Amino acid sequence: MQVSTHAVKGNLCLGLQNRRLLPSARELRGNNLGFSVSDLRMTKRSSCFGFSLDSVAMGARGSVTSVFGSSAKARSVKAQAYEGDVEDVAPTKIQVKSSGTVLPYVGVACLGAILFGYHLGVVNGALEYLAKDLGIAENAVLQGWVVSTLLAGATVGSFTGGSLADKFGRTKTFQLDAIPLAVGAFLCATAQSIETMIIGRLLAGIGIGISSAIVPLYISEISPTEIRGTLGSVNQLFICVGILAALVAGLPLAGNPLWWRTMFGVALVPSILLALGMAFSPESPRWLYQQGKISDAEMSIRRLYGKERVAEVMNDLDAAAQGSTEPEAGWLDLFSSRYWKVVSVGAALFLFQQLAGINAVVYYSTSVFRSAGITSDVAASALVGAANVFGTTIASSLMDKQGRKSLLLTSFAGMAASMLLLSLTFTWKTLAPYAGTLAVLGTVLYVLSFSLGAGPVPALLLPEIFASRIRAKAVALSLGMHWISNFVIGLYFLSVVTKFGISTVYLGFASVCLLAVVYIAGNVVETKGRSLEEIERALNPAI
Repeated sequence: MQVSTHAVKGNLCLGLQNRRLLPSARELRGNNLGFSVSDLRMTKRSSCFGFSLDSVAMGARGSVTSVFGSSAKARSVKAQAYEGDVEDVAPTKIQVKSSGTVLPYVGVACLGAILFGYHLGVVNGALEYLAKDLGIAENAVLQGWVVSTLLAGATVGSFTGGSLADKFGRTKTFQLDAIPLAVGAFLCATAQSIETMIIGRLLAGIGIGISSAIVPLYISEISPTEIRGTLGSVNQLFICVGILAALVAGLPLAGNPLWWRTMFGVALVPSILLALGMAFSPESPRWLYQQGKISDAEMSIRRLYGKERVAEVMNDLDAAAQGSTEPEAGWLDLFSSRYWKVVSVGAALFLFQQLAGINAVVYYSTSVFRSAGITSDVAASALVGAANVFGTTIASSLMDKQGRKSLLLTSFAGMAASMLLLSLTFTWKTLAPYAGTLAVLGTVLYVLSFSLGAGPVPALLLPEIFASRIRAKAVALSLGMHWISNFVIGLYFLSVVTKFGISTVYLGFASVCLLAVVYIAGNVVETKGRSLEEIERALNPAI
């Protein structure tokens, strides 16, 4: 998640200066974790952005590096608060190896991402057959409701997910989320009327809306800094996997018209597995710490990173929370001067993501491929899906090397070039002999560019840039923008194309992509190699 660090009153630096004279109770308790009080040494950090970066570095015959990549020694950080950048931070190398693992728990969370993609894609192949079975084959309006009800439910779910995650915790919210996901899948699979089908789709939509908010939130909060980008982008990868799974699930439809019920029913399995898996998954240590459940937070850290990192992580959390007794934020706090510039970046990224034309490209991909002689709709969809999965896989490997911001810039620039190619293909008579081939090339390049940054980065970057007290609600608000814009674009896209023509619309999408490049260059900060606590201290001034 990113931060709009728009306004700084100059370049400030996070150096060394401490106003605290005594170690905190948490640090004194480090004795129980293998540190003696005599091993504690004071480290000073300067006061920046109106808040103090005091901390006590724990050193036992040397410095100890934080599990999240924050050094116990002082480091200089060039930053601009609000109107500048906070990017010039040298990531600290991890010196203590972890004996824990987060991978199984990330895998469980990604069941929510798979369901997200599956429910989005399953209706495409099944709609024609379920319409005949439910007697709405001639009613385009009701068919539209079957499709769009999911998006309406997702909008509600995305806003609900933040409040649930703050109140009940991340893992329990996943378990609650499994209820509408499972019930929705069951109702869709057994529907004997269009009313039941629509209710089922609405519930499934609420479920995937909640998932869209809490999957990246949970993964971000449990992942070590050095691989947080890679693990965070796995969310988008599994959404693509879910869409492909829906495509594969539709293959038997031609031979068995009633297969559509099985397609919807299959979603019950990952829903149940999600609920069961989260019953055994550790809660976010950050959420537990915010709730004052210190011993539970330590236990969670031990499971995720190993006992040798408990003291380091708790020290990092202590430093982030030092001097702050603020309660969790309310919805109105998101619009306060303190947070709005950060929150607006999250909302803007998802708005750019949708206005850049991804849904339009996917919608028109079948007709584009037919113009190039590819008559199989399944083959066309598979090519688009494969390009998406391939690009997202590449993005996952680059996220912690190249950084979030650079991938976003590359992605939107590539999308702009691809959209321009598509627009010219439909208008330049000189390109007419090659129109089919160029259209396919432009479509594939667009999807690849999208999957390199615009697709996976926003959901990863938002939990990183939002302060802990607003994180869940701010993520939910940003995802709400995603679903609302998705719904509106789906509602009016065909009307706009009919009025202005597809070439002009594609040119408009290219313009949006270029505008996104300019916006990202000036407002988005780089977060690779920095712990969530470091980012929070740099981007959010104290009250």
